[in-house]
Amino acid sequence: MTVVLVINSGSSSFKYQLIDVETEQALASGLVERIGADVGAMTHKAADAPYERELPIPDHAVGFEVMLRAFDEFGPSLIENPPAAIGHRVVQGGARFFHPTLIDDLVEINIDELSVLAPLHNPGAVQGIRAARTAFPDLPHVAVFDTAFHQTLPPAAYTYAIDHDMARKHRIRRYGFHGTSHKFVSEAAAEHLGRPLKELKQLVLHLGNGASITAIDGGLSVETSMGLTPLEGLVMGTRSGDIDPSVLLVLARREEMTPSQLDDFLNKRSGVLGIAGVSDMRDIEERRAAGNGAAMLAFDVYIHRLRAYLGAYIAQLGGVDVISFTAGVGENSPLVRAAALETLGFLGVRVDPARNEERRRGIRVISTDDSAVTVLVVPTNEELEIARQTLTVTSAR
Repeated sequence: MTVVLVINSGSSSFKYQLIDVETEQALASGLVERIGADVGAMTHKAADAPYERELPIPDHAVGFEVMLRAFDEFGPSLIENPPAAIGHRVVQGGARFFHPTLIDDLVEINIDELSVLAPLHNPGAVQGIRAARTAFPDLPHVAVFDTAFHQTLPPAAYTYAIDHDMARKHRIRRYGFHGTSHKFVSEAAAEHLGRPLKELKQLVLHLGNGASITAIDGGLSVETSMGLTPLEGLVMGTRSGDIDPSVLLVLARREEMTPSQLDDFLNKRSGVLGIAGVSDMRDIEERRAAGNGAAMLAFDVYIHRLRAYLGAYIAQLGGVDVISFTAGVGENSPLVRAAALETLGFLGVRVDPARNEERRRGIRVISTDDSAVTVLVVPTNEELEIARQTLTVTSAR
């Protein structure tokens, strides 16, 4: 049995995929959204055209009933394709969860307690876990944590330079995120190149609306840009990334902004959106090409931060063998890829313009044959990675 149902749950929605791990095929996928609103919505995609419906979905439990009805009516049949397990994406595992973990009542409680470190993410995951355990009481449920891959960070990388006792009391440290994607991409890159993972120094740039870069040495995360929360690091679609902490003090004093207002400001109204008024890199590039000054500045700030992190992480690794771009922007923006690497010629990094502009599916090399560093575009597949890790746990029972 190699079929896994993967759940990615938020506070008012959840995404799902039914995946055959052996064939690496998604048999079905869907989205249940606007949970708790007057009218909810569901989209279910299988072999035929997408099925869409609007109906009341008061909570996650009803959402799972709606999902199960969609499988019954539109396939594939869960009787003919029975899941061996349910895999759950959980953003924050703190310093408690180093590996994918079989969910029991205590694990569920621990995930809920870690909501203090991820108030925007873990509560929704818990709601999804509870609804799924009710809907599938006889199946094993496994939590796969975004932070788990980064548990190999050395103390020098995860420690913030603040009062030690205060940091320990409130569990303040760098946890890192997008770990499932960074793990998948780094392993896929090594396999594609036919080189042992343990011999490679890699940089993975996960560039989507949220963005992070991770330095991976021999398959282990040794440095990553996101920190206590997904706010730290690179400039993102709506998130500021790195910022002088005193900016918050200035805004609190002069604008009388509350902590929740500051949180909203930095997470939802900053990044390239704050500079240019749009958050999608495609819009930024289009406006930049038309000569829009704000878009030009937003792009330059975005690339400036990328280059700064690339240089710092190459120094931390002591060199680099492979640089991989993934996620929405990383996979689809030749302009961002070329600009990010433009200043690394002194290290022998050379991007082939024709290869970089090529658009096709699958992993592809975009560096020149004589480049000292191999540059790849690697489509990420976090759902497949979650399904793989879920089966690893359940097969060991």
